[in-house]
Amino acid sequence: MSKATQQQATDTHENPNSVVVSSQPKKQSFISALGLDIGRKRIGVAGCDGTGLIASGLTTIERKSFELDLAQLKRFAKERHVQILVVGLPYSMDGSLGKQAQEIQKLATRYAQALQLSLEYVDERLTSFQAEQLLHSQNISPSRNKGLIDRKAAALILQQWLDERRASLTAQRKSEKKLPF
Repeated sequence: MSKATQQQATDTHENPNSVVVSSQPKKQSFISALGLDIGRKRIGVAGCDGTGLIASGLTTIERKSFELDLAQLKRFAKERHVQILVVGLPYSMDGSLGKQAQEIQKLATRYAQALQLSLEYVDERLTSFQAEQLLHSQNISPSRNKGLIDRKAAALILQQWLDERRASLTAQRKSEKKLPF
């Protein structure tokens, strides 16, 4: 067998500690995630392309009740074949979890369980501020577009998670190439 077709170790998304041996070159793994920016009045929702490179805002849900909000999230999860929920967690500036963050964790856990999805959190400090700055740069009034801020914040949250995931997978692949077989 030539060096070009030698077997290489590849990771699995289910268990990052497991190694699967394949004679095929590693392909970009498919990922479908929903990013959520959960607030008291609204939930910003973002999705990503199948390659996990680009996050974009999808919609803003005006919160009414758990059941009605869940129904909208279920629709997106089904249409987009979602595998994981990525939720922004508002850490305090000192890195601690305040009351709002704990409430979001409880709600996010309920959503993930009801949707039967994995759940991961991302530090969302300053994402709403960044979203407002993006609107300012486009000459859009943030005060008149709160839903757009939430949607853009959700996209920033999801993009951060995607970037961290990609960096982690890249580092893991580099270390696997150094494994002696």
